[in-house]
Amino acid sequence: MAFESLSEKLNGIFKKLRGKGRLTEADVKEAMRQVRMVLLEADVSYKVVKDFVKTVSEKAAGTEILESLNPAQMVIKVVNDELTALMGGQAVKLNYSSKVPSVVMVVGLQGAGKTTNTAKLAAWVKKHQNKRPLLAACDVYRPAAIKQLETVGAQVGIPVFQMGVNTDPVDIAKAAVAHGRMHGNDVIFLDTAGRLHVDEALMDELRNIKAAVEPAEILLTVDAMTGQDAVNAASAFHEALGITGVMLTKMDGDARGGAALSVRAVTGQPIKFVGMGEKLDAIEVFHPDRMASRILGMGDVLTLIEKAEQAVDEKKAAEMADKLMKNRFTLQDYLEQMRSIKSMGSMEDILGMVPGLDAKQLKGAKIDEKAMARTEAIILSMTQKERDNPSILNASRKKRIAAGSGTSVVEINRLLKGFEAMNQMAKQMAGTKKGRRMAKKAGMFGF
Repeated sequence: MAFESLSEKLNGIFKKLRGKGRLTEADVKEAMRQVRMVLLEADVSYKVVKDFVKTVSEKAAGTEILESLNPAQMVIKVVNDELTALMGGQAVKLNYSSKVPSVVMVVGLQGAGKTTNTAKLAAWVKKHQNKRPLLAACDVYRPAAIKQLETVGAQVGIPVFQMGVNTDPVDIAKAAVAHGRMHGNDVIFLDTAGRLHVDEALMDELRNIKAAVEPAEILLTVDAMTGQDAVNAASAFHEALGITGVMLTKMDGDARGGAALSVRAVTGQPIKFVGMGEKLDAIEVFHPDRMASRILGMGDVLTLIEKAEQAVDEKKAAEMADKLMKNRFTLQDYLEQMRSIKSMGSMEDILGMVPGLDAKQLKGAKIDEKAMARTEAIILSMTQKERDNPSILNASRKKRIAAGSGTSVVEINRLLKGFEAMNQMAKQMAGTKKGRRMAKKAGMFGF
């Protein structure tokens, strides 16, 4: 999970501060020394760390904070505010030109996930901004790069323009724009060639493409796992091309945080999107305030709610809540709600957005996502009549379901016991006004 180590260490520092009734300047100084060490270990740029710690120290050592009723919380607030500012302050939208089609040129080194994340981004603008994107294969050097783009393009339902490997990438870019204009595509995503390292031949080619198609956005793809190396690459690309934004990939891995915390300060350009997993819908708008909140172990309720709203139809959620209250909630309903939860992402990521749950707690939780798959298999092996009325499930029916789902009668009994317990709890909730409100929220979050 992204920032797991950094978050754990920072929370350890602040836990010590919370244990003190009052803070002295010496307490703040020692805490900031530890913060400096933690950030350097996370591979954050030395200059960025130096400036960050200096700013936080000056604000945290102020008389107002030291003499406040809860100085530790005030210090954490200062750190939160400065982390947010360090990463850009607020979410920044993609640039679009006034003339159609707009061109988004995606650049980066090999191995950063550029091709896959270009397709993810195209799918995102189609879904959330009602655009008609076109993907253009401008990487004619990497084996199977064109085929990869066509494959992921087909998976997300985005057309791909390509002219093979024997054409100049500049000509491909110009032809893609002309093709998009002719076919009503309003955004053209250019998947350009990468290299294993920054070289002058790569930069010359990218400069020529930029001059030929005048992109509204030059988005640099950066692998969050590579730390300071990613920041060095970002500096080189920005110096050569004048990038307008960054897309961080592999944020679901054990990213130390160096790239996310340094790239904005070093290039002056905002992080606009983050790739949060291998699935082709695992991409999010980058919100600096929410990311700072996650790093400091304060959760990310807004993103959690947005995920729930996308996964669960509001009308359907109300119907589910009503069924719960009237004791008409069936195993079919249970299956649909479980699928809604799965579509929000991994359970570990979801729980990581809940305030008060840190990475250490999640490690001990041992979330078994395979159990959800087994539950789904059990319910799908039932007849509609059995799903609507589980009370008819006798021994012979359970044996048949166990054989059909590849599970055991013990697992079926466990599912039925849990389902019955949930219905019993719903009955108790139905008797109070507060309970009915909770049921409505439960319907929204798929429980």
